Amino acid sequence: MKHVLPVLLVVLGLVIGAAGIVHGEADDSPGLQGLGVLLVLAAVLYGVRTVRRSR
Repeated sequence: MKHVLPVLLVVLGLVIGAAGIVHGEADDSPGLQGLGVLLVLAAVLYGVRTVRRSR
């Protein structure tokens, strides 16, 4: 049960980041695309760090 929150945070970060990239591309907004990419990268790094620390 204690591993549910980190998984949800990673999935939520990936979904919101991907949506930001898609919406930023539709609006030709490089700032929104950049924030989406940063959010996706942060979510992936958080997920990797969490998995490595749990072992």
